[in-house]
Amino acid sequence: MNTKHSSSTKKSANRKMLESRILRSAEFVFATKGFSGSSMDRIAEMAKISKQNLIYYFPNKDLLYKRVLKEILDIWIEKLSVFETQGQTPEVVIRRYVHEKMQISRLYPNGSKVFAHEIISGAPVLKEYLISHLKPQFDRDVELVKLWINKGLVDDIDPEYLFFTIWAATQTYADFSIQIEILLGKKELTDTDFDKAEKAVTEFIVRALGAKK
Repeated sequence: MNTKHSSSTKKSANRKMLESRILRSAEFVFATKGFSGSSMDRIAEMAKISKQNLIYYFPNKDLLYKRVLKEILDIWIEKLSVFETQGQTPEVVIRRYVHEKMQISRLYPNGSKVFAHEIISGAPVLKEYLISHLKPQFDRDVELVKLWINKGLVDDIDPEYLFFTIWAATQTYADFSIQIEILLGKKELTDTDFDKAEKAVTEFIVRALGAKK
């Protein structure tokens, strides 16, 4: 019994590791080639598996593309909820929020690029998922900021545009990384660059919001 359970657990762990490798490879290919320019052959090559093995996990490119999009959006929603942190001060919440958003740009740059391509294209695949999953979370976060405003904890600003500004200021380090690399004279952004960017964005937002009251 224990041997069988151990074997099953190992197989499950190996499957998750392989799926993760496939998804990271698909993110890179979709981010660099776009959906139409990508192929299952190229993704299999990047993941260092056979195309037959890839198709076993993801039967076609459409399903793999949808999975990549859904995963990056789920990560975004999971990490960026500020609604559950009502007991903390606005400054603490905002600092954590910017940190988590910058972490996504740092750790999932290709996933962020794929997401950006999808949105620029009018969100043909992701639109309904955005409505059913992102919009409710966004509305809850907006209500929390409104509560801060009513309590006089932050300045009277437009909550929706606060979030749009934070997203734009953090996602640019993934979606337009090449532009920043060129302007900074670097081959690629380092952890130090991301730390500096996070500090700059955080301080700007905290001060603009008047969250240090």
